[in-house]
Amino acid sequence: MAKTLYATLRALPGRRETLRDLLTALAADVRAEPGCERFMVYTLASDPDLFHVQETYRDDDAFAAHMATEHGRVFNQTITSLVEGGGSEVVFLDAVT
Repeated sequence: MAKTLYATLRALPGRRETLRDLLTALAADVRAEPGCERFMVYTLASDPDLFHVQETYRDDDAFAAHMATEHGRVFNQTITSLVEGGGSEVVFLDAVT
């Protein structure tokens, strides 16, 4: 069964461009993972400092592999000084239909 989630990150003042660049690079790395089915990065039209990332992985094993990647570890360490709260807020989803 697919593993789907979204993550939100709010850039600290003056850090939006840096965060956007890091998310763009991360997206390329994550999309190359064999178990990644979807990785899309958005900002809110009404609030460009708020980033929204939609992710889907083939299954729990693919998600676990994603969580163990070096590029993910480096990204999470790097954003601690760029986003409110020092990291993303993650919400896991279950498909209804």
